[in-house]
Amino acid sequence: MNTSVNDAPQWHLQPEANRTLVTLSGDWIAQDGRVPDFPQSALKDIPPNEPVEFSTEHLGKWDTSLISFLWELMRDAREAHVELRIDTLPESAHKLLDLLPENPPQPPSPARHAFAPVAAVGQFTLDTLNEVGCVSEMGADAARGGIATALGRGMMRTVDLMSDLNAAGPAALLIVGVVNFLVGAILAFVGSVELHKFAADIYVASLVAIAMVREMSAVMTAIIMAGRTGGAYAARISTMQGNEEIDALQVFGIPVSNYLILPSVLALAFTMPLLYLYGCLIGMLGGFCVSYIMLHVSPLGYFHETLGALPLDQFTFGFIKSFVFGSFIGLTSCRIGLKAGRSAADVGIAATKAVVVGIVGVIALDAIFAVIANVIGI
Repeated sequence: MNTSVNDAPQWHLQPEANRTLVTLSGDWIAQDGRVPDFPQSALKDIPPNEPVEFSTEHLGKWDTSLISFLWELMRDAREAHVELRIDTLPESAHKLLDLLPENPPQPPSPARHAFAPVAAVGQFTLDTLNEVGCVSEMGADAARGGIATALGRGMMRTVDLMSDLNAAGPAALLIVGVVNFLVGAILAFVGSVELHKFAADIYVASLVAIAMVREMSAVMTAIIMAGRTGGAYAARISTMQGNEEIDALQVFGIPVSNYLILPSVLALAFTMPLLYLYGCLIGMLGGFCVSYIMLHVSPLGYFHETLGALPLDQFTFGFIKSFVFGSFIGLTSCRIGLKAGRSAADVGIAATKAVVVGIVGVIALDAIFAVIANVIGI
């Protein structure tokens, strides 16, 4: 038997007395890319009721490429009404051929999607309500877990909470500071162009302070955390889903809501108000830099005007918004990670979806808070 690695796979059809012999030789390795085809017309000259047998004396190494060749030969023989005897093939090849169907399965026909806008809107509404219910249930479980942890009966590890607090708090100070500084500077620059026409340069401080405290700091910080931390949460949990770590936690009876979700949600809920306050101060500093350079506003006058324009309830409202934003980002990111698939591509999809949902959700919640603030007169 020739088993040379360089021996190319070959087949030869040879008529003999009362039979037709198919001689197989060489190495049939799919990776080599040299597997020959079997033409359908090769069996047309074989007399009816004459068997076709195989000779494998010169057959070398083989893999599934030989099985594919033999399966195609069997189908051609069935169509040509030729008896094919595979008893002389290697026993392992004989067993593999027995596992294959007589004909390859037909690909399913593509499903037709009828134009049904009412059904599509209804399905979207049901899916949205289902996700809102799931996120609300996760929030309730996290709240119960937080109360149990405060009473000393929870299953949350302190090391996980401290790690998430560091990732969502001190590690985010630089990017939060840079973005809010630039936002404050832009507000001051845009405001100074118009206010300078009316000799009201000093009111740039009021403009920057009110805009940062009421809207910009909370929203921009939440958007940053949705892209930075929310995406990381979704990617981490979806990776654990793919590695079957979530399944292992459930098998051991460890609640996922307390072990994974609670530290993440608490970290964002606790750090977001502090980052909001930090963003307000940095944004006002950016506005001051522009006002001092462009309008020559004195530092004392700028900060005196800032303090006079900011009642305490503005900060209270901003703290509440930041807390809600942080909780929303944590819950939705964890939910998206838990419902992700188990492949590597699903990790990226989950992270992208968490960022998009976080940003859109934050803006939608901010619109709701704006309506509430207008109703209560803040």
